[in-house]
Amino acid sequence: MAGQRPNWRDTLSIKHYVESEEHVMPEQNKVVNEVELFYQMKGTGPALLLLHGFPQNRSIWRRVCEQLSDTYTLVMPDLRGYGSSPKPASDPHHQNYSKRQMALDLIALMDRLGIEQFGVVGHDRGGRVAHRLAADFPTRVQRLMLLDISPTLKMYEQTDMRFALGYWHWFFLVQPAPLPEQLIGADPQGFMEAFMLKRHGGRAVFEPENWAQYLEAIKDPACLHAMCEDYRASVTIDLEHDRADRAKGTRLSQPLRVLWGQHGMIERCFDPINDWLEVAQSVSGRALDTGHYLPEEQPQEVAQEIRQFFK
Repeated sequence: MAGQRPNWRDTLSIKHYVESEEHVMPEQNKVVNEVELFYQMKGTGPALLLLHGFPQNRSIWRRVCEQLSDTYTLVMPDLRGYGSSPKPASDPHHQNYSKRQMALDLIALMDRLGIEQFGVVGHDRGGRVAHRLAADFPTRVQRLMLLDISPTLKMYEQTDMRFALGYWHWFFLVQPAPLPEQLIGADPQGFMEAFMLKRHGGRAVFEPENWAQYLEAIKDPACLHAMCEDYRASVTIDLEHDRADRAKGTRLSQPLRVLWGQHGMIERCFDPINDWLEVAQSVSGRALDTGHYLPEEQPQEVAQEIRQFFK
C-alpha cells in the first residue's frame, strides 16, 4: 500500500560481492527472495553509498572513487535490474522495481556490512532511489547528494513539450511490455547511440570499458526488461509513494546538495534547488559545466563537491 514500509528482513535477501584494494570479503548467500546484490567496496573512512543511473552500473564511479578512497569507505552497488545484480520477475504493480524496494535492498546491504549511518550520492535513477532511501530511513542517511534530477513527481507534473521531446525515453520506456523491449532489442546499439551519444560530450564522455558494459547490458533481454520496469514503477507505484509523502507533509530532514549539468535538460526545464525545497528542509547546489553524465564528464569536480559536502 502507498506509504507503507515493508520490513526488509521479511522480504529480502542479498548475496554480496566485494572488491577492495584494502581487503576482499568472500561472497555471502542468504536466499530468501532471490535477490543477490553485487557491489564493490573501496577505501577507508566514513561510509558513502554511491548509486548509478540508467542504463549504467557501478562503473560510473570509477574515476570519482580514485580520488575519494583515501578519505571514505565507498560502497558502489549495481541496483537490482542493472549490471551484475539480479533481475527479479516483474509484477502487475511494478513493486519489485519500486524505488522503495530498491532502497530496502540498500539498507539490507549496509546492515550486512555493519554500517549504521552513511552518506548517499545518487545520479539519475540512482538519485531517485537515494531520495526514497533518505525519506524512508532518515536516521540512517546522514547527508544526501543528488546529480542531475529534480523530484520525480515534480518533473511529471511540470511536463511540457520541451521536456517531453528532450526526455522522450521517460514516456517510451513506460509503455506496456513488451513494446519498448522489442523495439530496443531489435537494434540495441542504435538505441544507445541515439540515447547517450547525442547528448553533450558525445562518445568521449565514456571510457571504452564502461561503454562496452553498458552496451552489453542493453543487449541482455532480462536486463532490458528490468530497466523498463524501473521506469514503469516511476510512473505508477513510485508516484503513489511520493504523493503519500506530500499528503503527510513529509520532507527530507537531511542536508541535501543538488548538482546538475548546465548543458542538460534539468537546467533548461526545471529549477532544481526550489524543486527540492518543496520536499526537503535544507537544499544547496549549483550547475556544473557538463551534460547529464556528471560523474563521467567531470569526475574531479564531482569528487571535490563530495569532499566539501560530506566533510
